[in-house]
Amino acid sequence: MILRRGLTYLLLVAIAIAMLLPLVWLVSTAFKSANEDIFAFPPRWLPAEPTLANFVTVWQTHPFGQYLFNSTLVAVLTVACNLLTSALAAYPLARLSFRGREVIFTAILATIMIPFQILMIPLFILAVHLGLRNTYLGVILPSLASAFGIFLLRQAFMGVPKELEEAARLDGCSELGVWWFVMLPAIRPALVTLGIFAFIGAWSDFLWPLLVLDQPELYTLPIGVMTLAGTFSLDWRLIAAGSVISMVPVFLVFIFLQRYIIPSQTGAGLKG
Repeated sequence: MILRRGLTYLLLVAIAIAMLLPLVWLVSTAFKSANEDIFAFPPRWLPAEPTLANFVTVWQTHPFGQYLFNSTLVAVLTVACNLLTSALAAYPLARLSFRGREVIFTAILATIMIPFQILMIPLFILAVHLGLRNTYLGVILPSLASAFGIFLLRQAFMGVPKELEEAARLDGCSELGVWWFVMLPAIRPALVTLGIFAFIGAWSDFLWPLLVLDQPELYTLPIGVMTLAGTFSLDWRLIAAGSVISMVPVFLVFIFLQRYIIPSQTGAGLKG
């Protein structure tokens, strides 16, 4: 038993190291000066002469402030739309009884198996016909609803005790009021989890914004980092600096929101 546990921990540590090494190399490269060989072997994990010159060059030569604003706006709108549509769709699928409920839920789940590359062309044609090309709404169009979000919130809604719902109805609360005042606060951990996933997905999305945007002032950070490759002829220090800038908001969002991802104690007051 001890040997098995030790091997398990050893395997987990090895996987963690393998996943962290590229990130460590990226951050280290971003702080290395032009005099250092970033491809030296064995690699130097710590910069000999740490410098912020790479970040300054990237910020001054490219409108990274605008890219940061665009990505933030797109990510916030995506999270808001995703949470709203997923919660509205998941609630009746979890708490209301109507004919065809399971069929509808199965059909929604089946869409998860469809690759985005198949939907890409129809979505692009739809965006063009709706006049959403080169707009923020066009960027968030594929993320207005999420089958994964509906599934996640449906499972969370199903875990809420029925007594809370019945008590709210006895107090005269409408169906929409039960959803807003009772059910949503009860599944806050699931909402935060979905919000984090939606934010990371929108923040790191590259392919769809590249298709729907061709005006540089609307570029998001992933596209902005891509432009560094052509401008600086693959200067990996500057590309690494741009990548680090794009990663910082994701880390901040996770750090500030992780305390909300806790087991729900909704039913604690119903016992006894």
